Amino acid sequence: MNDFIDAYCERLGAGFWAEPTNALTNLAFLVAAYLLYQRLRGSGDIPALALTLLIALIGIGSFLFHTYATVWASLADVLPIVAYMMTAIGIGLKRRFGLPTQAAALGAVIFVFGTALIMFSPFMAFLPSGSVAYLPALIVLALFAISLSLKSSEFAVFFILATPVFALSLFLRTLDAPLCDLVPSGTHFAWHVLNAVTLYLVTWGLVRHGTIDARTEERS
Repeated sequence: MNDFIDAYCERLGAGFWAEPTNALTNLAFLVAAYLLYQRLRGSGDIPALALTLLIALIGIGSFLFHTYATVWASLADVLPIVAYMMTAIGIGLKRRFGLPTQAAALGAVIFVFGTALIMFSPFMAFLPSGSVAYLPALIVLALFAISLSLKSSEFAVFFILATPVFALSLFLRTLDAPLCDLVPSGTHFAWHVLNAVTLYLVTWGLVRHGTIDARTEERS
């Protein structure tokens, strides 16, 4: 009886290095976190630094899951992702749309609750590899990009760039199982690399700078 989670094309057994490509490409998250830290160091922007730390934890948690492939490792993989999404949405609603802290936090909670409903619904069967669970994140990212563009916000470019990158990332994640016979290593590794790029862009798009954030934080 197997005691490991066989969720991706590359894994063929229970060994620690049974998913070498999926495991090692998590370095992309650590690189993204390092680059962000170098830019944010000394800025005093605690929320952005928290997002940077969460990106590093996403990489570590995903590495653990793609090596140990156990239930506890799965939690180490998922929890930092959920924490990042909640934090990023909350910061985005507060800093880029001027919502009060309580309203921004409520928006983040509603997002996670809606995503959880999708994860435990029949919709999960529509796309392989559980990719449906990430569609709400893609939708929110696209809405941020559109809304900020309509506002002529200087920060819109980060979300405009991040949206197609994340869409491609999700597309390749979905193809991992269907293309397994053609691509023995699977395509999940591309999800890691492109996600790291996405998180870098989103985080930098939420960094506090300029008068917009100053006015927003004074009101709240």
